[in-house]
Amino acid sequence: MLGIGKGVAPIQPSRGSHPQGGVNPSQQLPSNRFLQPVHKCDMALTDLLGELQKDPWPVAQGKRPLRSTGVAISIAVGLLECTYPNTGARIMMFVGGACTQGPGMVVGDELKFPIRSHHDIEKDNCKYMKKAMKHYESLATRSANNGHVIDIYSCALDQTGLHEMKYLPSQTGGHLVMGDSFNTSLFKQTFQRVFSKDVKNEFRMAFGANLEIKTSKELKIQGCIGSCISLATKSPVVSESELGIGGTSQWKMCGLSPNSTYAFYFEVVNQHNAPIPQGGRGFIQFITQYQHSSGQRRMRVSTVARNWVDASINIQHIAACFDQESSAVLMARMAIYRAETDDGPDVLRWLDRMLIRLCQKFGEFNKDDPSSFRFSEQFTLYPQFMFHLRRSQFLQVFNNSPDETSYYRHMLFVEDLTQSLIMIQPILYAYSFNGPPEPVLLDTSSIQPDRILLMDTFFQILICHGETIAQWRKMKYQDLPEYENFKQLLQAPVDDAQEILQTRFPMPRYIDTDAGGSQARFLLSKVNPSQTHNNMFSWGQEGGGHVLTDDVSLQVFMEHLKKLAVSSSS
Repeated sequence: MLGIGKGVAPIQPSRGSHPQGGVNPSQQLPSNRFLQPVHKCDMALTDLLGELQKDPWPVAQGKRPLRSTGVAISIAVGLLECTYPNTGARIMMFVGGACTQGPGMVVGDELKFPIRSHHDIEKDNCKYMKKAMKHYESLATRSANNGHVIDIYSCALDQTGLHEMKYLPSQTGGHLVMGDSFNTSLFKQTFQRVFSKDVKNEFRMAFGANLEIKTSKELKIQGCIGSCISLATKSPVVSESELGIGGTSQWKMCGLSPNSTYAFYFEVVNQHNAPIPQGGRGFIQFITQYQHSSGQRRMRVSTVARNWVDASINIQHIAACFDQESSAVLMARMAIYRAETDDGPDVLRWLDRMLIRLCQKFGEFNKDDPSSFRFSEQFTLYPQFMFHLRRSQFLQVFNNSPDETSYYRHMLFVEDLTQSLIMIQPILYAYSFNGPPEPVLLDTSSIQPDRILLMDTFFQILICHGETIAQWRKMKYQDLPEYENFKQLLQAPVDDAQEILQTRFPMPRYIDTDAGGSQARFLLSKVNPSQTHNNMFSWGQEGGGHVLTDDVSLQVFMEHLKKLAVSSSS
């Protein structure tokens, strides 16, 4: 637990009185018993960590180790609550297994009863889940109210209960890191980056932020989606229709980092009662106050203004300003927020309806003629983003555990625009003898035998060697001096992958595989299945990889979208 700033001020003795026995009142503070500055306890802390050993308590056959994670985090929250209220602080929780006893337990200690799956949640067959969620949510609220951040570092081969504990980082702005083992370099390098410093040798973290929004009278705030809590500040600019964390014009963010990102949603108020002045401007002002890691209290004010236009007359002005990348990420956050409470198919139907409405509003077409449909260049990528979002692990929970789903969704809620887009639609680069590295379509047609592919999904960095390249590599051609160019070709994606690995937080999993290898499945699950086992022998089909799937391809998806958009009945 790292406390920044001063704790509770010591009680000053009244004038003329003397502390009995000459004891300094500040020494009686509970904070001095449990929490010390690092420079005072550095040696003792280092010795304690060095002497830590695996719990010697025997675990009976067929049983899980007894863990009281819920109690441990409760003690940590209570301790900081009493000693450093309303002061920037972090609690770091390292979880090596599921909580199996006490408040917050997520699974029993008998191995014959597995931890809950998505299927169990769907069937409401989870004995401990709701009670555990309530426990961790109440702790998250207490911690957030005092401005304390909770980080979770979960490393285990089985689930550890992140699904129940997700409120701890999501309400307090803490880090959520998931891995296989604390001994891996992947975890160690990720953890070191938490303490990275800027050019002024100060931690890249901030605490106790308050964000207030002010708008012109034509706009109202619907809500925010991100790692924050509501301060329940009612004002005339607050909309009655809530989206995300709404009903307020102020939010509290206990922890901030340079890449913290929040999605705010607004609505234009009833234009009939108060007509919007055409040619005028609408204003939004963000006022953020936070405690810098140096201890300084800082304020940042950002004001944006946009011209009002009448959508019924000048819709082309609105279309020209459309940011399809930001819109895709904002829609993704909305869809995932809904997916936390609604059924998966309902969320997909809602996403489809919103896409069809956009096509009808901004597309150019003749009624009932799909071939006439045209989109301006500001909208061309948007349907593609929605196609990949529908297929992504954020909305398709099949083959993922509840813990993994919670982790993936949390990362999309906190990362910036560029990283979020990579999560929704991974980037694919091709390396070959035909020219320099180039970005290629995320499509099965890009999988060629004489190519090396580098795919960045944010969570994984994958290098996949085509069949021909893989055979040459097995024959050790790269070790022969006359094949120096082949050696350079093999090295190029590795160098680019290292560049990504050095800057990303948390560190992605690094995968090196060959076409047809077991780990090539990560690539095949992400590419657009334009070539499958159903059409792989079609006449005129280009070469490329084939995916064994019944999923529709982007081409089929776009055909159906155009039909529905131009239909006079929809």
